[in-house]
Amino acid sequence: MIKLYFKVTIVRKVDELGRVVIPIELRRVMDINIKDPLEIFVDTDKIILRKYSHARACIITGQISDSNVELANGKIVLSTAAILLLQEELKDYITV
Repeated sequence: MIKLYFKVTIVRKVDELGRVVIPIELRRVMDINIKDPLEIFVDTDKIILRKYSHARACIITGQISDSNVELANGKIVLSTAAILLLQEELKDYITV
């Protein structure tokens, strides 16, 4: 996970339905796209939004499956399709 350390202050109003618009600049930096799920946390006086990532989701394809493979103590999760893609791409880098 990439840690971004910067402080941004942007003021937005809550509309009549309780919605707040996240500025496009922040969505781009945080790689939040249309229809992406967000987790919402409350920490004392703060509301925290975080892009939701399922623990078993493949880091390449996003596929969620019990057959996904966990590597590096669970830090890397790959689907079968992703393994095949990586295998093909890594052929150029492997010398025997």
